[in-house]
Amino acid sequence: MGFRTSWPGKCWFLIVSLSMLCLSGGCRRSEWVFWDAYAAHFIDGQGRVIDHTAGDRSTSEGQAYALFFALADNDRTTFGRVLAWTQANLANGDLETHLPAWLWGKDDQGEWKTLDPNPASDADVWMAYTLVEAGRLWQAPLYTNLGRAMMAQVAKSEVVDLPGFGPMLLPGPTGFQHDHTWTLNPSYMPLFLFERLATVDPAGPWRQIALGIPRMLALSARHGFALDWVDYMPGDGFYPATELPTGANAQPAGSNQTNAPGGSYDAIRVYLWAGMLDGGGTARGELLNSLPAMSVYLANHDAPPEKVSEQGIPSAQDGPVGFSAAVLPYLRAFPDLSRLSAQQTVRMIRQRDPSTGLYGKDLAYYDQSLALFATGFLNGRFRFGPGGELTVEWKR
Repeated sequence: MGFRTSWPGKCWFLIVSLSMLCLSGGCRRSEWVFWDAYAAHFIDGQGRVIDHTAGDRSTSEGQAYALFFALADNDRTTFGRVLAWTQANLANGDLETHLPAWLWGKDDQGEWKTLDPNPASDADVWMAYTLVEAGRLWQAPLYTNLGRAMMAQVAKSEVVDLPGFGPMLLPGPTGFQHDHTWTLNPSYMPLFLFERLATVDPAGPWRQIALGIPRMLALSARHGFALDWVDYMPGDGFYPATELPTGANAQPAGSNQTNAPGGSYDAIRVYLWAGMLDGGGTARGELLNSLPAMSVYLANHDAPPEKVSEQGIPSAQDGPVGFSAAVLPYLRAFPDLSRLSAQQTVRMIRQRDPSTGLYGKDLAYYDQSLALFATGFLNGRFRFGPGGELTVEWKR
């Protein structure tokens, strides 16, 4: 469905400016109303992030995101609770020596426990980054040391040197190498995280991974859309994954991802991460140039597609409201696409539940997480600097 309005550019600019204030919960910049609503709905008193639309499960991804948002809001109480629950329940009581299991929930006998012990590297990297930045911003060496210990574990068990390409992040320690093929997930690798980790640990693999991410994305997004999962075959390159993983965070918490190659609930984060990258260097331009198809599609449609096939054909089904949130920073990175970003902003406003301050009919955890990243970034509550360092509003 195409646009049915043709308002002047100044009106679109006004809509975007005012709408972003509405999306953040009002004009009081000292209080992050959306984060407060998220924490009240999804985080229990122990610090467990609960995905209510997926059997009340918890994931290391959800715990990692909550740690990041708590740091961005200077919410040390919630940060401490989330970290304590994660360490006690997902990491055998010690994150220094155990990467967190990706999935925790109720088993068939009704017992709440770890359901899949395999870690998920996207959560591990986000958690390590957030701990390191918490140590710096809060002047808390304990967090810095814990983050460094997690970095060492990731480098040891979740990084592979792809023959003919270089170091890359595997989605988890086990299950992603098959004979001479490696399966990767582009959404697990926000470039700014690796730029920062490279500064913290110059001797680690982070700089080489960071240098390889734009090239990996350019080679794997062949039709201009990001893919959920890609296979790397030495001497042949990157292709849509033929056998999708079934564990180790094979789909993001709260998604309805279908078991078919293409781009969907994982890949939507690639646009989000690209849009949040600092624009001072050439990397953001390289990433955006690899992903032109989404902006072309949105020029004639009201929402991002829920699914894009491996041939680059979008589905007729609109993605959920979180997809609109995820593409906002991506669209705002193009100065001439204000009309498109305004369209997605309006869609978000229309799907906001005034009673809870959350988005969508089912108040899905994943939609809220994407929206927190997008609106928090666009409203200046946090930014990622030229070296990936986190800058936060409460420090300014």
